[in-house]
Amino acid sequence: MASRSGPLVETIRSRSTLLVRDTATDGRWPEWAAKVLSLGVRTVLDVPLMTTADTVGVLGLYSTAPDAFDTDDKAVAHILARHASVAIAAARREASLAQAVDARKLVGQAMGILMERYGVDGDRAFAILRRYSQDSNTKLRDVAQQLIDTRHLPKQT
Repeated sequence: MASRSGPLVETIRSRSTLLVRDTATDGRWPEWAAKVLSLGVRTVLDVPLMTTADTVGVLGLYSTAPDAFDTDDKAVAHILARHASVAIAAARREASLAQAVDARKLVGQAMGILMERYGVDGDRAFAILRRYSQDSNTKLRDVAQQLIDTRHLPKQT
């Protein structure tokens, strides 16, 4: 079972940098320290990767030497963490936009099917999809996908 304590978990919780100068003498997380010490890790520097919304990860630096990271190392770690945070936020934003475009395309295709089949206008076709979505507690995108795949609206419960 994975431990729910240690510097990484604490870094995420506190959104602050955490340094373990020597896993052999640090007493904050004994179970964690014993595990990483058995792997030869003596120093750990964890820097949070943060966006404006939340902490998205941790940049973890490890060394086999005790007290291995100096002030310059910490400054470089913070710069790398900022760059990584920006990259993660951009990737998430891009993925979110791609999902939105895909969903809009699916809904448009499903609306086209309803418009052609039943002779309704776009507003009415969208209202039909929305009603099926709400009635079945299913995402609008999923209702549209089912209509495209099966050429039938979902069964009403």
